[in-house]
Amino acid sequence: MPAAPELPAIAGPLLAWFSQNRRLLPFRQEPSAYHIWVSEIMLQQTRVSAALPYYTRFITALPTPAALAACPPDALRKLWQGLGYYNRAANMQKAARIVCEKYGGALPADYAALRALPGIGDYTAGAIASIAFGLPVPAVDGNVLRVFARLYSDAADITRPLTKERFTARVLAQMPKAAPGPYNEALMELGALVCVPGAPRCDACPLRAVCRARAAGTAAALPVKPPRAAKPVLPVTVALVESERGLLLQRRPPKGLLAGLWQPAAFEAALDAAALAAELQKIGVAVAFTQALPPARHVFTHRVWALSGWRGTAAAGPLPAGWAWGDPRDYAIPSAFRAYVGAG
Repeated sequence: MPAAPELPAIAGPLLAWFSQNRRLLPFRQEPSAYHIWVSEIMLQQTRVSAALPYYTRFITALPTPAALAACPPDALRKLWQGLGYYNRAANMQKAARIVCEKYGGALPADYAALRALPGIGDYTAGAIASIAFGLPVPAVDGNVLRVFARLYSDAADITRPLTKERFTARVLAQMPKAAPGPYNEALMELGALVCVPGAPRCDACPLRAVCRARAAGTAAALPVKPPRAAKPVLPVTVALVESERGLLLQRRPPKGLLAGLWQPAAFEAALDAAALAAELQKIGVAVAFTQALPPARHVFTHRVWALSGWRGTAAAGPLPAGWAWGDPRDYAIPSAFRAYVGAG
């Protein structure tokens, strides 16, 4: 298939639009490499409006990579509570420790060095390198892929690596070498505010005159992605067991889903009240169940939990390692259990 002819230069109208329409976000007001890094990691799976209070709280508590590196893991999980995908925070701390050990506590002004840090992929490295350090490297996220799929009216599957490489080359070819950071930010902002999923706001787009999808009437059908596979639904049975010392809590394994977080007692199986009581008896908890819990569901990236269970009481006896009696507000409880313990 012959290559599509290049578009006219888009940087001029794009940057003019951005200067007038950019959102005044806190990490843009103080665009240090650390602030950009934290914001980009938070925004990987979270909307901007939802992430902003967490960003402010996080930067206030941990204002530097050194503070992040030194933060106790449970305190870090508590700061992250409500954002989900807790491995993001764990990888940030691993990266912060490397930054302190290898780069004197400051993120390196080098794309390859950034890319080598845990949890930092092509896009995040490009965002930090271009916005914080002015390096002429692309930052291609889903918003940018959508913009360029429509600009070129390109129906290639954007989940394929070869498609992303081709689109990235187009992004780089249009980049003004004197303003790589504003250009990357403007593309992201255009995708977030105007060239949105579904029906784009073409009349408000500064690039509408050169957009081939708008001309062809194909914008709403782009970009092209394969249909998502159905997620497996797994049963989880929860025991909300209260005692005079608080709720029975269980720490999850150090690796895997929700690694290291605390949760109410839960078992990844469909158990009736008798079987659930028998499981708790194994750790020395003799529970009297008084009420069935309402069913709930929690959707993860690759699975769905179908939750159910019982509420009951027990005496607060000694517990084995990995279990505790306590107030769930003092622990980082995953939002998967929000229906039962009001976790953030």
